[in-house]
Amino acid sequence: MPSLYEITPFSLLDYPGEMACIAWFAGCNMRCVYCHNPKIVEGKGEREEREFLSFLDKRVGKLSAVVFSGGEATLYAGLPDLIRKVKALGFKIKLDTNGSRPQVLRGLLAEGLLNYVAMDYKCPQTLMEKLVGTPKLWEPFRESLSMLIEQAAQGSVLFEVRTTIHPDLMSEEDLNWMIRDLDQIGYKGTYYLQNIAATGDKTIGNVAAPERKLDQSKLIEPSGFKLGFRNF
Repeated sequence: MPSLYEITPFSLLDYPGEMACIAWFAGCNMRCVYCHNPKIVEGKGEREEREFLSFLDKRVGKLSAVVFSGGEATLYAGLPDLIRKVKALGFKIKLDTNGSRPQVLRGLLAEGLLNYVAMDYKCPQTLMEKLVGTPKLWEPFRESLSMLIEQAAQGSVLFEVRTTIHPDLMSEEDLNWMIRDLDQIGYKGTYYLQNIAATGDKTIGNVAAPERKLDQSKLIEPSGFKLGFRNF
Protein backbone atom coordinates (compact mmCIF):
# COMPACT_ATOMS: atom_id res chain seq x y z
CA MET A 1 0.00 0.00 0.00
CA PRO A 2 1.44 3.39 -0.93
CA SER A 3 2.28 5.83 1.81
CA LEU A 4 3.75 9.27 2.14
CA TYR A 5 7.13 9.41 0.45
CA GLU A 6 8.18 13.03 0.61
CA ILE A 7 6.96 16.59 1.16
CA THR A 8 7.88 19.48 -1.11
CA PRO A 9 7.43 22.46 1.23
CA PHE A 10 6.66 25.15 -1.34
CA SER A 11 5.57 25.44 -4.98
CA LEU A 12 4.08 28.19 -7.11
CA LEU A 13 3.81 25.92 -10.17
CA ASP A 14 1.73 22.93 -9.14
CA TYR A 15 -1.53 24.62 -8.16
CA PRO A 16 -2.33 27.56 -10.45
CA GLY A 17 -2.71 30.79 -8.50
CA GLU A 18 -1.98 29.23 -5.13
CA MET A 19 1.00 28.90 -2.79
CA ALA A 20 1.12 25.16 -2.24
CA CYS A 21 3.11 22.29 -0.84
CA ILE A 22 3.18 18.82 -2.38
CA ALA A 23 2.62 15.49 -0.66
CA TRP A 24 4.20 12.70 -2.71
CA PHE A 25 2.83 9.18 -2.27
CA ALA A 26 4.89 6.10 -3.07
CA GLY A 27 3.58 3.38 -5.34
CA CYS A 28 1.73 3.34 -8.63
CA ASN A 29 -0.33 0.87 -10.67
CA MET A 30 1.22 2.08 -13.95
CA ARG A 31 4.79 1.85 -15.22
CA CYS A 32 5.01 4.67 -17.74
CA VAL A 33 8.29 4.28 -19.59
CA TYR A 34 8.95 8.04 -19.55
CA CYS A 35 8.13 8.49 -15.84
CA HIS A 36 10.79 10.64 -14.15
CA ASN A 37 9.84 9.62 -10.60
CA PRO A 38 10.94 5.95 -10.50
CA LYS A 39 12.07 6.21 -6.87
CA ILE A 40 8.58 7.31 -5.86
CA VAL A 41 6.75 4.84 -8.12
CA GLU A 42 8.85 1.83 -7.13
CA GLY A 43 9.77 2.91 -3.61
CA LYS A 44 8.10 2.87 -0.21
CA GLY A 45 6.97 5.84 1.79
CA GLU A 46 8.47 6.34 5.22
CA ARG A 47 6.99 9.70 6.24
CA GLU A 48 4.27 9.69 8.88
CA GLU A 49 0.92 11.42 8.53
CA ARG A 50 1.38 13.13 11.88
CA GLU A 51 4.63 14.64 10.62
CA PHE A 52 2.83 16.00 7.56
CA LEU A 53 -0.04 17.41 9.60
CA SER A 54 2.41 19.03 12.02
CA PHE A 55 4.17 20.61 9.06
CA LEU A 56 0.85 21.99 7.80
CA ASP A 57 -0.15 23.29 11.23
CA LYS A 58 2.87 25.60 11.12
CA ARG A 59 1.96 26.86 7.64
CA VAL A 60 -1.64 27.83 8.16
CA GLY A 61 -1.93 31.35 6.78
CA LYS A 62 1.33 31.00 4.85
CA LEU A 63 0.38 28.33 2.32
CA SER A 64 -3.04 28.22 0.69
CA ALA A 65 -3.16 24.77 -0.89
CA VAL A 66 -1.90 21.19 -0.74
CA VAL A 67 -1.23 19.02 -3.79
CA PHE A 68 -1.57 15.25 -3.41
CA SER A 69 0.62 13.56 -6.00
CA GLY A 70 2.79 10.51 -6.60
CA GLY A 71 3.05 7.80 -7.75
CA GLU A 72 -0.69 7.43 -7.57
CA ALA A 73 -2.15 8.94 -4.41
CA THR A 74 -5.58 7.29 -4.81
CA LEU A 75 -4.00 3.90 -4.06
CA TYR A 76 -3.42 5.07 -0.48
CA ALA A 77 -6.28 3.70 1.63
CA GLY A 78 -6.01 6.55 4.11
CA LEU A 79 -6.25 9.30 1.49
CA PRO A 80 -9.87 10.41 2.10
CA ASP A 81 -9.37 10.75 5.84
CA LEU A 82 -6.07 12.58 5.39
CA ILE A 83 -7.65 15.01 2.93
CA ARG A 84 -10.47 15.67 5.40
CA LYS A 85 -7.91 16.59 8.05
CA VAL A 86 -5.96 18.83 5.68
CA LYS A 87 -9.09 20.56 4.39
CA ALA A 88 -10.22 21.17 7.96
CA LEU A 89 -7.07 23.26 8.40
CA GLY A 90 -8.34 25.57 5.65
CA PHE A 91 -6.22 24.45 2.73
CA LYS A 92 -7.47 24.02 -0.83
CA ILE A 93 -6.89 20.52 -2.21
CA LYS A 94 -5.49 19.52 -5.59
CA LEU A 95 -5.19 15.90 -6.69
CA ASP A 96 -2.83 14.68 -9.40
CA THR A 97 -4.08 11.33 -10.69
CA ASN A 98 -3.93 8.84 -13.54
CA GLY A 99 -7.67 8.27 -13.17
CA SER A 100 -7.34 4.54 -12.55
CA ARG A 101 -9.39 4.55 -9.34
CA PRO A 102 -12.77 6.06 -10.25
CA GLN A 103 -14.44 4.72 -7.11
CA VAL A 104 -12.02 6.67 -4.92
CA LEU A 105 -12.39 9.77 -7.06
CA ARG A 106 -16.18 9.52 -6.91
CA GLY A 107 -16.11 9.43 -3.12
CA LEU A 108 -13.79 12.43 -2.85
CA LEU A 109 -15.95 14.44 -5.23
CA ALA A 110 -19.18 13.45 -3.48
CA GLU A 111 -17.81 14.81 -0.20
CA GLY A 112 -16.64 18.01 -1.86
CA LEU A 113 -13.07 17.34 -0.76
CA LEU A 114 -11.37 18.34 -4.03
CA ASN A 115 -10.93 21.85 -5.39
CA TYR A 116 -8.74 20.98 -8.37
CA VAL A 117 -7.92 17.77 -10.24
CA ALA A 118 -5.16 17.28 -12.81
CA MET A 119 -5.65 14.05 -14.72
CA ASP A 120 -3.09 12.40 -16.95
CA TYR A 121 -4.39 11.24 -20.33
CA LYS A 122 -1.49 8.90 -20.98
CA CYS A 123 -2.00 7.89 -24.60
CA PRO A 124 -4.49 6.33 -27.02
CA GLN A 125 -5.82 2.94 -25.95
CA THR A 126 -3.69 1.19 -28.58
CA LEU A 127 -0.49 2.42 -26.90
CA MET A 128 -1.38 1.58 -23.30
CA GLU A 129 0.59 -1.67 -23.20
CA LYS A 130 3.67 -0.09 -24.78
CA LEU A 131 3.78 3.18 -22.85
CA VAL A 132 1.96 2.49 -19.57
CA GLY A 133 2.60 -1.21 -19.06
CA THR A 134 -1.01 -2.38 -19.00
CA PRO A 135 -4.14 -1.93 -21.12
CA LYS A 136 -6.42 -2.91 -18.22
CA LEU A 137 -6.64 0.58 -16.75
CA TRP A 138 -8.06 2.22 -19.88
CA GLU A 139 -11.71 1.73 -18.92
CA PRO A 140 -11.27 2.96 -15.32
CA PHE A 141 -9.49 6.02 -16.69
CA ARG A 142 -12.36 6.67 -19.10
CA GLU A 143 -14.85 6.44 -16.25
CA SER A 144 -12.87 8.97 -14.22
CA LEU A 145 -12.49 11.29 -17.20
CA SER A 146 -16.22 11.34 -17.93
CA MET A 147 -16.97 11.86 -14.25
CA LEU A 148 -14.67 14.88 -14.01
CA ILE A 149 -15.96 16.44 -17.21
CA GLU A 150 -19.47 16.24 -15.77
CA GLN A 151 -18.42 17.63 -12.37
CA ALA A 152 -16.45 20.47 -13.95
CA ALA A 153 -19.44 21.41 -16.09
CA GLN A 154 -21.47 21.74 -12.89
CA GLY A 155 -18.82 24.02 -11.40
CA SER A 156 -18.04 21.70 -8.50
CA VAL A 157 -14.33 21.24 -9.26
CA LEU A 158 -11.56 22.77 -11.35
CA PHE A 159 -10.15 20.24 -13.77
CA GLU A 160 -7.34 19.93 -16.28
CA VAL A 161 -6.20 17.16 -18.60
CA ARG A 162 -2.52 16.76 -19.41
CA THR A 163 -0.31 14.44 -21.46
CA THR A 164 3.43 13.89 -21.14
CA ILE A 165 5.02 13.52 -24.57
CA HIS A 166 8.14 11.76 -25.79
CA PRO A 167 8.04 12.60 -29.52
CA ASP A 168 9.76 9.32 -30.51
CA LEU A 169 7.13 7.29 -28.67
CA MET A 170 3.99 9.24 -29.54
CA SER A 171 3.22 10.85 -32.89
CA GLU A 172 1.32 13.99 -33.79
CA GLU A 173 -1.45 11.77 -35.14
CA ASP A 174 -1.67 10.00 -31.78
CA LEU A 175 -2.13 13.39 -30.15
CA ASN A 176 -4.70 14.40 -32.75
CA TRP A 177 -6.65 11.23 -31.93
CA MET A 178 -6.67 12.29 -28.28
CA ILE A 179 -7.70 15.86 -29.16
CA ARG A 180 -10.63 14.54 -31.21
CA ASP A 181 -11.55 12.20 -28.39
CA LEU A 182 -11.61 14.99 -25.80
CA ASP A 183 -13.74 17.12 -28.09
CA GLN A 184 -16.16 14.25 -28.66
CA ILE A 185 -16.69 13.57 -24.96
CA GLY A 186 -17.18 17.25 -24.14
CA TYR A 187 -14.00 18.35 -22.40
CA LYS A 188 -13.71 22.09 -21.78
CA GLY A 189 -10.79 24.07 -20.43
CA THR A 190 -7.15 23.55 -21.40
CA TYR A 191 -5.44 20.38 -22.53
CA TYR A 192 -1.79 20.65 -21.52
CA LEU A 193 0.89 18.91 -23.57
CA GLN A 194 4.01 18.45 -21.46
CA ASN A 195 7.45 17.72 -22.87
CA ILE A 196 9.24 14.78 -21.24
CA ALA A 197 11.13 15.99 -18.17
CA ALA A 198 13.94 13.41 -18.02
CA THR A 199 15.50 10.59 -20.04
CA GLY A 200 17.95 7.72 -19.56
CA ASP A 201 18.24 6.00 -16.20
CA LYS A 202 16.19 8.76 -14.60
CA THR A 203 13.07 7.23 -16.20
CA ILE A 204 11.37 3.91 -15.52
CA GLY A 205 11.92 2.67 -19.07
CA ASN A 206 15.43 4.08 -19.42
CA VAL A 207 14.21 5.93 -22.50
CA ALA A 208 16.72 7.79 -24.61
CA ALA A 209 16.37 11.48 -25.34
CA PRO A 210 14.02 12.20 -28.27
CA GLU A 211 15.66 12.32 -31.66
CA ARG A 212 13.03 14.69 -32.97
CA LYS A 213 10.88 17.56 -31.75
CA LEU A 214 7.12 17.62 -31.62
CA ASP A 215 5.77 19.41 -34.71
CA GLN A 216 3.09 21.58 -33.17
CA SER A 217 1.99 22.75 -36.63
CA LYS A 218 0.63 19.24 -37.31
CA LEU A 219 -1.73 19.34 -34.33
CA ILE A 220 -5.37 19.99 -35.07
CA GLU A 221 -7.25 22.83 -33.41
CA PRO A 222 -9.75 21.66 -30.79
CA SER A 223 -13.27 22.99 -31.13
CA GLY A 224 -14.31 22.92 -27.47
CA PHE A 225 -11.12 23.57 -25.51
CA LYS A 226 -7.65 25.10 -25.71
CA LEU A 227 -4.21 23.56 -26.11
CA GLY A 228 -1.47 24.55 -23.68
CA PHE A 229 2.22 23.67 -23.84
CA ARG A 230 4.57 23.09 -20.91
CA ASN A 231 8.31 22.57 -20.88
CA PHE A 232 8.75 23.00 -24.63
